[in-house]
Amino acid sequence: MNEIELAIEDLAEDGRGVARVGGKVVFVHGGLPEERVRARIVARRRRHDEAVALEVISPSPARVEPVCRHFGRCGGCALQHLAPAQQIAWKERQLAEILRRIGGVEPESWAPAVTGPWWGYRRKARLSVRFVGKKGRVLVGFREQDGRKVADLDGCPVLDPRIGERIDALAQCIGGLSVAAAVPQVEAALGEGAGALVIRHLAPLSEEDRRRLTAFSEASGLGIFLQPGAADSIQPLGEPPRLSYDLPEEAVRIAFAPLDFIQVNAEVNKAMVRRALEWLDPRPGERVLELFAGLGNFSLPLARAGAFVDAVEGDAGLIERARENARANGLEDSLRFHLADLTEDQGHRAWAKAPYEAMLLDPPRSGAETVFGYLPRGELRRVLYVSCHPGTLARDARILVQRYGFRLRRACAMDMFPHTAHVEAMALFER
Repeated sequence: MNEIELAIEDLAEDGRGVARVGGKVVFVHGGLPEERVRARIVARRRRHDEAVALEVISPSPARVEPVCRHFGRCGGCALQHLAPAQQIAWKERQLAEILRRIGGVEPESWAPAVTGPWWGYRRKARLSVRFVGKKGRVLVGFREQDGRKVADLDGCPVLDPRIGERIDALAQCIGGLSVAAAVPQVEAALGEGAGALVIRHLAPLSEEDRRRLTAFSEASGLGIFLQPGAADSIQPLGEPPRLSYDLPEEAVRIAFAPLDFIQVNAEVNKAMVRRALEWLDPRPGERVLELFAGLGNFSLPLARAGAFVDAVEGDAGLIERARENARANGLEDSLRFHLADLTEDQGHRAWAKAPYEAMLLDPPRSGAETVFGYLPRGELRRVLYVSCHPGTLARDARILVQRYGFRLRRACAMDMFPHTAHVEAMALFER
């Protein structure tokens, strides 16, 4: 397709540059605001075109050299060419604009973004695997930008080094299996000490395959789990590692299973929990309701702070391990976990009818709209909302402010995924 010179005006929500030609928007991979680039049009749509920058004619002052040599082809990162401080500033602007545009709200004050390390931060990841017959080898990594192929990686600087520096060795190990063509993915789960890989395989392993994987486990120090079917089919290969992470300031240790949801960025998670407790300010004996509680990432620290916590989660396995975590941390007397599908009306439950002074919400991308209709509101004075999707946070903020009489006291962005366009946020609502 044809090449064209473009002036980049802004960044889209996915991190692509935004240009205009004759009033039509062009999304440009690799372009930054204030730049002129020579680009190739790769797709024409009715409302917009798509392009890839071939040459930066006049670079932005915020442009930096990407650390990873696979950047631009691998779809795992979108913003390595933008200086870290500008990445944060852009995410903060994105959050503010979405709150105004969708929610019609603006916080009374903004707090600095929650940030952490730029590299080696990702302790949880699902990696695609593909056997390429023409190359005679296996590829392990994230998908390419167009999503159709697995990126040909030999390492990944955003992954925890225990796996990021072993991508090539892992690919060679899988490539030597008799079922190499039947391994579609590997899931990495890394705790404070131990780490694990879950190998998804669609055909039975031979004894030699098991020996090969055991040898990789011993050389890497990473435990291996095998997953021949659904999530409940996983079994350890050998002695299973004990996975856990610490929240040292709250004196809490949280154990998890390899397929459990945990926050991918350990240092940002620690800072996020500290700020959540600071903003929610639970007093000893105060009743707090947490929804979408998971393993107890927030509820255990809340209980450690002296609050009495009702924590609700929809996954039975997470509830079981959360209760084990409460016992292991000596918090079972001040913390009750409840299993409930929060996408359905739970207003008849005793925990939903109980009085609370504060509530913490940590919903999935779909947000928390479904829970607002049946929650107690008489004594509820503070709501802390932890969001992984600014759009649903903005929608829910509008509901809390306009329908239920809260005000948005403060908010901040959280950079859980540096070098990506993903924006997380925290917001405090008060009566």
